[in-house]
Amino acid sequence: MLKSRLLLVCLFLMFVSLSAQNFFSHELKGRVHGNGKDVANVHVMNTTSGKAVITDVIGNFAIPVKLNDTLFFSAVQYKKKQLVISKDMMKSSLINVYLEDFVNELDEVVLRPYDLSGDLSKDMGNIKIEAVVTASTLGLPNAYVKPLTQSERLLSEAAMPKFNIGMIFSLPFNPIINEITGRTKMLKKRVALDKKYVQTQSVQALYVDSIFVSELKIPVERIADFMYFCEVDEGFDSIVSIKDELKIWEFLKKKSLVYRENNKLE
Repeated sequence: MLKSRLLLVCLFLMFVSLSAQNFFSHELKGRVHGNGKDVANVHVMNTTSGKAVITDVIGNFAIPVKLNDTLFFSAVQYKKKQLVISKDMMKSSLINVYLEDFVNELDEVVLRPYDLSGDLSKDMGNIKIEAVVTASTLGLPNAYVKPLTQSERLLSEAAMPKFNIGMIFSLPFNPIINEITGRTKMLKKRVALDKKYVQTQSVQALYVDSIFVSELKIPVERIADFMYFCEVDEGFDSIVSIKDELKIWEFLKKKSLVYRENNKLE
C-alpha cells in the first residue's frame, strides 16, 4: 500500500515537472540581425498567445513565451520568419534571430509613354523633365535643417524648454514630472543609442559583405553581431570620428582576431 502511494506521488511530481514548461510563461530575450539593414521596429508576435512586441533601435526584444509557442517575425524589408520555442531557447539567456532581405523583383519594366529609341543623346532631348520641387527650391524656411529622429522629437517634447518670461506665470509641469520619473534620462539614452547605431551602420557601409568574409573571416550571418562587438569597444568612437578608412580598417582587423577567438571561428 505504501509503495503504491509513493509511486503515485512520484508520477505526480514527474507530471508537474514535465507540464511546468508548457503552462508557465518565460520571458524570452533576443536580438534580431538584418545583414546591415535597419532592425528597429521589427514586429515579433507570439502567434500562440497573441502577444506582440517590437524591437528597439539595435534589434533587441523581450516577449513572454512557453514551450512550443510559435514566434512570427515580420518587417517590410525582410522575409517573414517563424520560430518554434524549444527547450534550448527557454534555457538561453539571449537568442539571435537572423532575417533575410526581402527583394521584390519585377519580371519586366516597360518605359511608356516615352517610346525610347536607345540613342541616349536623342532620347534625352525628347524627354520633357519637370522641375524638381523641394523645400529648398521653393525657398521655404528651415529647408536645410536636418529633421529630428523620433527619439529626438520625444526628448524635445519631454525636456524642460528654454527659459522665457511666460514660464514665471505658467510653470510647465510635464518636463518636471518627466525629470522626476526618469523618462527624460531614458530618452537621452535612446537618442545616444540611435546615434551609435547610425554610426555603426555608416562604418559597415564602407565595405561590402564579401570583404568581411574574405579578409576578416567573419561569416556573413555574423557581420551584424561583429559590428556590435566593435561598437562597444571604448576606442570605437575615436577611431570612427577621424574618418580615416585605413585606420578604421586596421581597427576592424584587430577586433576580428579577438571576435573569432571568442566565438571559436578559427
